[in-house]
Amino acid sequence: MSSSVQRKRIRKDPAARRAEIVDTAAAIALAEGLECITLRRIAEELAVRPGLISHYFPSAEELVAEAFGSAATGELDRLLPPKPHDARPVERLARFLDHTSGEAYDAISRLWLNARHLSRYRPPLRDRLALQEADWRGRLEGLVQDGVAAGEFRTENPLAVALQILVVLDGLSVDVNTVSPELPAAVHRMAHRTAERELGLDEGELERPAATG
Repeated sequence: MSSSVQRKRIRKDPAARRAEIVDTAAAIALAEGLECITLRRIAEELAVRPGLISHYFPSAEELVAEAFGSAATGELDRLLPPKPHDARPVERLARFLDHTSGEAYDAISRLWLNARHLSRYRPPLRDRLALQEADWRGRLEGLVQDGVAAGEFRTENPLAVALQILVVLDGLSVDVNTVSPELPAAVHRMAHRTAERELGLDEGELERPAATG
């Protein structure tokens, strides 16, 4: 006599399943690029049928945009955590600048370059890119405003300062996909010097707090 036991299928909560799909796609985006995200690829990673993925994301374009947004937001929350804050604005800015350079930041830099290129042809990604850029500008502008209110920074235009810092960081990341000599220290620290100059800080002031934070 033989017997068989039917394996009981466990149906995940829709919100949990959707989050799992997005997290998987975001991981692929960071490691391999947004072009590698397909409904079939995600289904294979999660060992489910492609139809399940398309139930949550009818098109790959929507999933690509969501994956980019998830990865970019996760990095923003790590670099510039939302309120409440337990550190001085100058310490938070020093930490932000310290973590937006070097190999640890290369993956997200590649993802942004990737998204900006593909957004020319993919409207959902273009819309999400605009939202993420606004979030990064707003979060950094808010930090500068906090510093002004605390008497640590001096500027009449926090948004302009935030944009200058982000432009410098974008410029420093353009060659992330190429093999190039290590940047001279003066170039590598351009974002620090820009922030210090525009916020009325002494040169090197944004590096001292970072060493202890």
